[in-house]
Amino acid sequence: MPSVMLSAVLEEEPDLYEAFPPHVDPSGITILTDSPPGKKAPLKTFAELEPLLQQGRKRDLKLLIREHSWPINSPIRASLWPALCRQHQHGKSMLDGFYWDMVTQVFGTVELPDKPIMLPPFVEATHCLGYHLTRKGRAVADRVVSVLGYACPDITYSPSLYPITAALLHFMPEEECYHCMASLVASKEKMFITQTKLLNEVTWKTVMQIAKKHAKSAAQHLSRLSGAIGPERIYADWQWWILAALPFPHLVRVLDCFFHEGIKVFYRVALAILILFNKHSTNQNSEWYAEATKNGVDHAVDKFCRNMPASPTKLLRTAFSIRALSSQYISRVFIKTEMTLKSKQVITGSRLMRSRSSDNLPTSQSQVNIQMMSHTLTIRERMSEETCKQMLFTLWSWLPVRITMYQPVLLYTTEEHGCSLTTFYVRVEHHEPTLLMIKTCNNEVFGAYCSTRWFERNQKDERGNRQAYFGTGETFLFSLYPERAKYPWVGCSLAAEGKGEERVSHGSELFMAADSKMITIGGGDGQAIWMDENIRFGKTDRCSTFNNPPLCPSGDFEIRVLEVYGFSGA
Repeated sequence: MPSVMLSAVLEEEPDLYEAFPPHVDPSGITILTDSPPGKKAPLKTFAELEPLLQQGRKRDLKLLIREHSWPINSPIRASLWPALCRQHQHGKSMLDGFYWDMVTQVFGTVELPDKPIMLPPFVEATHCLGYHLTRKGRAVADRVVSVLGYACPDITYSPSLYPITAALLHFMPEEECYHCMASLVASKEKMFITQTKLLNEVTWKTVMQIAKKHAKSAAQHLSRLSGAIGPERIYADWQWWILAALPFPHLVRVLDCFFHEGIKVFYRVALAILILFNKHSTNQNSEWYAEATKNGVDHAVDKFCRNMPASPTKLLRTAFSIRALSSQYISRVFIKTEMTLKSKQVITGSRLMRSRSSDNLPTSQSQVNIQMMSHTLTIRERMSEETCKQMLFTLWSWLPVRITMYQPVLLYTTEEHGCSLTTFYVRVEHHEPTLLMIKTCNNEVFGAYCSTRWFERNQKDERGNRQAYFGTGETFLFSLYPERAKYPWVGCSLAAEGKGEERVSHGSELFMAADSKMITIGGGDGQAIWMDENIRFGKTDRCSTFNNPPLCPSGDFEIRVLEVYGFSGA
């Protein structure tokens, strides 16, 4: 870039003290000149980025955000961050004034109180990072988080929620910050913020697992330095390497990418930190090796992040140059880890922790949900109320933890809506997840928890062909009557046996398939559940995906009732 052009771009940047809202104290904020003149295009304004957002060109936008290192006092984030967060909005957008109505409802006034605001129980004191917010700014952050807690009662534990709120407030007013956080919390396509203790623990185990494969020498080095305490305690702090220890200009550049791409950016940055720490501490004469041996590797990694020797651009380039670390791979590791932890209870370090979020049943909310479902359940015919309730309690204990608090909604039943795949798709296809329950004419009851929208049957691959199979390893089969049994994905069994690194064959990843003539769940050497277009006849067999026996003795069945449930708010 010609130096004259660069000067013109930088001259448009506001004075540091004008770049931030009044609830930010900019005196401690350092501006890094991280983008020297070179072959790249000039720094982009939001007006140049906006068409990419409007046209849904997510890949182009992703590459552009990764490569353009805007100065921390650039005005672009005041427009860019809210626009990126709005992409992930689920359901109707909130009306102007909605936030202030909520504030009035919670606090009785829109004036900031003089006394400290009591934060929701999912926030611990150690989570409350304010960065460069003033005292008033901290009170604003407290209020945003409190209203989020009021609006989202299902959040039980969320360490990253307060720091991300505080970071957003550096570039926007309070109401806009709330709208951004509400979009991130409710996002369905991507995860941004964990909301239960179980899922928080799944994240650090996921980082540890992917580090062993994609930052192998760095992970081995960390394990050697961890000594008797073991690497688990080090990985448990992984989010704090980024949110608490990185210099603020580095964190802001990471968040530029995070608000577009989700938590996978944090995973990559955590691995980049390990790779850079490994590079600077393998020499036994280095200060970081000495720090690790003297004060412990956990302190050394934290201090290394605070004194990060790489620029924000170098840190991100290290993160995004890790080869073959796909979102699909990360998702598989995450789901396997969640299933394993749920089946074993949650273990952190050497002590057993039973988290609030993993106490499956019977919680009061789950009992309410089961009661509601039992009223609409047609398959309970000829069963005692107690048998029906016990069946549902068992089924609820098998659901992913985050789903158990959502209200079940009957989407489709052959009793009311007729026996037609067309009607089934119209009523069901945009819901995720769904619960299919079949009662046969022989009174067997079985079904499947389907992790992905049935609309995915219309998605096409890179060659323009429809996908044959879709879904994820969270899908599982179950039998409720006459026997009760759950058949999870075989990949979960490998993870539980400590064989998570073993490659699952393609024939064992055939979760869901559908077209105008049939529905299939499970594949490879047979189909676990197959139903015809009239939803009248079906077949069940052992399949490689779930390693299940046939779900009814004869293998062929006639459908008496099919019911499909969705989950309100999921």
